[in-house]
Amino acid sequence: MPTPPEPPTPPEPPDSFEHGFAHVNGVRLHYVSSGSGDPLVLLPGWPRTWWQYRTMLPLLARHFRVIVCEYRGMGESEKPASGYDKATMARDMHELVRHLGYRRVNLAGEDVGSWIAYFFAAHYPQSTARLAIWEPGAPTSALGDLPALPAPDGLNAWHLGFNQLDGLPERLLAGRYRTVVDWSADQLAVSPKSIDEHSREIYARAYDSADAIRAVAGWYRTLREDLRVAAGFPRLTMPVLVPGGRYLALSRASNEHLATDIRFVEIPDAGHYLSEEQPQLLSRELISFFEGRAAASPSSPPSHPTTATA
Repeated sequence: MPTPPEPPTPPEPPDSFEHGFAHVNGVRLHYVSSGSGDPLVLLPGWPRTWWQYRTMLPLLARHFRVIVCEYRGMGESEKPASGYDKATMARDMHELVRHLGYRRVNLAGEDVGSWIAYFFAAHYPQSTARLAIWEPGAPTSALGDLPALPAPDGLNAWHLGFNQLDGLPERLLAGRYRTVVDWSADQLAVSPKSIDEHSREIYARAYDSADAIRAVAGWYRTLREDLRVAAGFPRLTMPVLVPGGRYLALSRASNEHLATDIRFVEIPDAGHYLSEEQPQLLSRELISFFEGRAAASPSSPPSHPTTATA
């Protein structure tokens, strides 16, 4: 049996950022915030926490009031037994936005965070100024086409099924989550060293408990219903940005028909973890997009158009 994990020690945010908590929609959520200007809400991915945006936060806070939220089941946020469908999690975010005094926000999300961000924009378009989602973006049937067996580019969807298994992830991974963190970084990042030892340990300790692993299962066990619900959404009408690295083709397939004003941009030398592999380039693209300007610099080769209107 593995040694029971120690309670995780919350990492300290960058200078000028501070931790906050809010009770909304029946759940206690943790967030980190700083800066001034238009509000920008960032949602992390799996197996990550708010810490994945640590390098980007000071850059973005020069332009926006940045709020990075650990959603239901993640990090220091509460891990209830239910409520992991993305409509409920989007409502969590909407109530948090209102709790913080905002009626309309910019919204960005990676991985599982991108699913929640998409549901937020679809359910609350009047509260969404602009939307950026990546790796993969909206939950669509394109996820079902991912291979379960290893592909030449390293991409496979083993976790989509594994994380849904009843009770097995908790029994196998409690106290051992560092194995998942390392495998994911080493296989899916172009630059695995960009996810350093300290960060890997932060992520592992955040997911090492049975409660945290059960919450992850909740995010994935609801995916089939999320796909069914998302298939009925109308096209989004706010501007949408979809950045991507090695797996941009998947993000394009998942999102190209879901908005009337959508732009795809390639982030060079990046795999799945854009916010850690290329934080400066991603920040620059997000700042330009959320400020309503053209791209800060061309980041796609001429053979890959960066703009599409679906």
